[in-house]
Amino acid sequence: MARKTTARRPVGIDLFAGAGGMSLGFEQAGFDVRACVELDPVHCATHEYNFPRCAVICKSADSVTGREILEAAGVRPGGIDVVFGGPPCQGFSMMGKRALDDPRNSLVGHFLRIVDELRPKYFVFENVKGLTVGRHRRFLVELLAEFEAIGYDVRQPTRVLNAANYGVPQSRERLFLLGARAPLAAPDYPDALTAMPGAKNPAGLPPVPTVADALGDLPDAEDYEELRTSDSAKVRFGRASAYARFLRGLAKDPADRSHRRSHRANTMTSSLRSEHTALSRKRFAKTAGGETEPVSRFFKLDPSGICNTLRAGTASDRGAFTSPRPIHPHHARCITVREAARLHSYPDWFRFHVTKWHGARQIGNSVPPLLARAVASRIVAAMGIDAKKPAETLAHGDEGLLSLNMQQACEHYGVPSNTIAQRTRRGMRAMSGSESKTNSERARLET
Repeated sequence: MARKTTARRPVGIDLFAGAGGMSLGFEQAGFDVRACVELDPVHCATHEYNFPRCAVICKSADSVTGREILEAAGVRPGGIDVVFGGPPCQGFSMMGKRALDDPRNSLVGHFLRIVDELRPKYFVFENVKGLTVGRHRRFLVELLAEFEAIGYDVRQPTRVLNAANYGVPQSRERLFLLGARAPLAAPDYPDALTAMPGAKNPAGLPPVPTVADALGDLPDAEDYEELRTSDSAKVRFGRASAYARFLRGLAKDPADRSHRRSHRANTMTSSLRSEHTALSRKRFAKTAGGETEPVSRFFKLDPSGICNTLRAGTASDRGAFTSPRPIHPHHARCITVREAARLHSYPDWFRFHVTKWHGARQIGNSVPPLLARAVASRIVAAMGIDAKKPAETLAHGDEGLLSLNMQQACEHYGVPSNTIAQRTRRGMRAMSGSESKTNSERARLET
């Protein structure tokens, strides 16, 4: 007997939301993301700008309650369909102790607590693939047992998914746990949609978009003088690939069930230029695509390949170092935030903090939306829901949200100014001399 389908849009809650990569993927799959929880006020502001109808709870997960989330989301108890997120964890503990009892893993325990308090039909837990191997596997075993103890069945074996198998021109592997509240059956993990370059492809999948597909229509930011001081400019775009046409909103994506967003088609955003020394540019130009520049250790993108994993760098309480951004395949510079967003599958209407440091961190910390969409679509399928794309076009939030500094963002959300600890000299001295020198050199080369 065929499963009965309904047309309602299911309700989701995003924990550890960051700028909103998973929020967007779940919205594209047909969810209404009613509330998100995020500690960093700058990330909260970016999320608020891009998701104006999502309630933002600027708090650590260890201090938020299920009742508070329900009230913010405007949902009655039992009305949440899925809770999703990726809490940070270390994945190990001292000898003789449970990994989940390690204070460094406390936020994972709070993910469990919030799921238990909200009792959603489903949850999605996302984390590093390292939890599946070696001593870290012990943490995963304990976590699965805890989910079972609160009444949730997790689809096993658990899966590590690579974003490149879901239409993202980037190799990025992440662990996913898909769980369902008993007696519901846990959803299946999504099948691959695209094939990585050089990989066996017995299913005949289409190839993953390449770096050239992602960046080929974007003009060089260095052709626009205003991008020295602003992150946006009116530009002339080039010919777009099929992948870029979807991200620019020039073609209809039949699998995208998100709200349309207003967007100026002739404007390129999140594109503040980087200043490099002449010597750095010379080294960048000499490096072949697909190779690592030996001094900076930056990877140069191969236009016919895919991007390496984009990383976030360190937060302000750990030195505020920028993670190395790749070198552009054709220009002697690092990629812009917009170019990184293209390689991460963010549409062009999605904007990030105006600074390169915050913008790059927001992308590097996030789950690529197309990967999140593939996972979320399996939950929609398990629920038997045929969510429709809304006809309404949403306007973004206040553009000023994207330029708030940390103090201003803290004031906006009414949280203490030390919500995110700032870099200290003591912390800097605690670093090894070689680490400090390497990170400082990388930061200098990128800014």
